[in-house]
Amino acid sequence: MRDYVILTDSGTDLSPAKAEELGVRVIDLMVIMEGGEPTPNRDVDPKEFYAFLRSKKMATTSAINVETFTNIMEEIVKEGKDVLYMGFSSGLSATYSAGRLAAEEVAAKYPDSKVLATDTLCASLGQGLFVYHAAKMQKAGASIDEVYEWAEQNKLHLCHWFTVNDLMFLKRGGRVSAATAVMGTMLNIKPVMHVDNEGHLVKMSTARGRKASIDALFEKFKETAIDGASQTIFICHGDCIDDANYLADRLKKEAGVKEIFIDYTGVVIGAHSGPGTLAIFYLGTER
Repeated sequence: MRDYVILTDSGTDLSPAKAEELGVRVIDLMVIMEGGEPTPNRDVDPKEFYAFLRSKKMATTSAINVETFTNIMEEIVKEGKDVLYMGFSSGLSATYSAGRLAAEEVAAKYPDSKVLATDTLCASLGQGLFVYHAAKMQKAGASIDEVYEWAEQNKLHLCHWFTVNDLMFLKRGGRVSAATAVMGTMLNIKPVMHVDNEGHLVKMSTARGRKASIDALFEKFKETAIDGASQTIFICHGDCIDDANYLADRLKKEAGVKEIFIDYTGVVIGAHSGPGTLAIFYLGTER
């Protein structure tokens, strides 16, 4: 069986250390902090980034272009390896579209190689968890075609449930109206959101107060997780580790979950969701 590389982008929010542990290659999106230059997003310290946002400064992000993808895919193919690109949701970024076009170009140029692309319809550590499962399959001996088919069949079972602490970031991104953001802030209303089957971030319900919104994430897990106690669960946070630990403790004590990985919500997602973002990711019956 020909060797292959699982290639992804930093929409996964996988740290360099985690990516190395999994044996996957990650291409960085760029972040531009107010007054600064474009920087690979994994080069930005997340704790400092959230402090920057709390100081009322802004950050913007940019997708990866076709040329960057093409150069890296071609480099891998020249090493005698195939490529499986698992991309940031097309419902949230143009990154996957660029990766798919590059894959098609490289596959046409090197017809003896396989260069496949799958739109994960995932984001943040949801995409990270999806790539985690693919990497585990690869290490267990699965072929590139087997991993690709698994991804296509299971992407809509990768559940993402989010809440945020500051509605103004969602307002800036067009996720909620200005009136909703102002009224929600006044009444301490927190949104409970998920990534839907088209890969878009959508509001599903609201909760009165921060604790209630975190508890709602736990309830969603109980409702939809497939054999939740035996899964590896990913949690990400926008510099609110105490809230992440509270959610993890409930999962361990009340749902019997044994393996939980917690890390920051990366700066690309965080630029649009703000400090205090909290999310849980797992395999479920439906998104």
